[in-house]
Amino acid sequence: MRLASFKTPDGNKTIGAFQQDCYVDLNALSAGDIPNDMIGFLEQGDEGMDRARRALAGLDLDPSRTAAQKTPDGRRWCFTADEVELMAPVPRPGKIMHTSCNFDAHLEELTGWNQPEWQSHNWGDFHFEHPTGFLEAPSSVVASGAKVAVPHFTRELDYEIEIGIIIGKRAFRVKPEEAMDYVAGYTIFNDLSARDIQAREHSNKVILLGKSFDGSCPFGPHLVTVDELSDPHNLEMKLKVNGDVRQDSNTSQMHYKTAELVSWWSNTTLEPGDIITSGSPPGVAAGMAVPDWLEPGDRIDADVAELGTLTTHIVASA
Repeated sequence: MRLASFKTPDGNKTIGAFQQDCYVDLNALSAGDIPNDMIGFLEQGDEGMDRARRALAGLDLDPSRTAAQKTPDGRRWCFTADEVELMAPVPRPGKIMHTSCNFDAHLEELTGWNQPEWQSHNWGDFHFEHPTGFLEAPSSVVASGAKVAVPHFTRELDYEIEIGIIIGKRAFRVKPEEAMDYVAGYTIFNDLSARDIQAREHSNKVILLGKSFDGSCPFGPHLVTVDELSDPHNLEMKLKVNGDVRQDSNTSQMHYKTAELVSWWSNTTLEPGDIITSGSPPGVAAGMAVPDWLEPGDRIDADVAELGTLTTHIVASA
């Protein structure tokens, strides 16, 4: 399934499935048996997923007749993409566990000759004994299509295409061989970064505002369940800025794959709706000899095969 959180034309927030070019309101279609929020839905576990699949089975969707498709009590349950306002698949995750430098080539570009002292971290062979990373603020989440203002405190706004692993079940100290049982699905993540602020924070051994300003965590457009993907570790990843390709890689280049990431990060309790990011491939502005930072008017399209396209518009700070 391709699951989504969205607002209907009358402003109601709900969850649904994107199917045959339509957004199906699963809460309306199930007469309330399926919650209208993603975390509540994920908390139902396999039972909720099965209920959603049964609700969708056999639907003959017609995008030209969405207004006429209603429940017995008169609720519309089918909408075109133009009729809904997409939210992030999990609009307010409990926590975002961001994995750092999980693509070897990205680590290399950030420790190259042109990078400042703070970037090196004195990383040696010990770096890959286990994943490393940091927390990002849930308040920084925005949806595909969002307008993100350049923070007034930065002159070095950067992008990073990643995949987001969405947790479906409570997980604590799970083994790698069991970890996939706790994954609901995947989404596209664009880790926006204020590199100059990040640099100052790194010098103090922290990461906070440089990665957690308002709008710094666009992800979406959908939560694609694991069964929909041919192989989550062989997906083409491509990020464009104003149509120019900046990042071009594949999830096969991840140093740690999904099971290892979930297992490691489950040393703190993971809950339904939590996000674990994959880390970014190379091609970021910070890795350029002459960085080409994001500016107002820029459009970022982050495309991952089988997951769709996440679009972000950069605008001026108010």
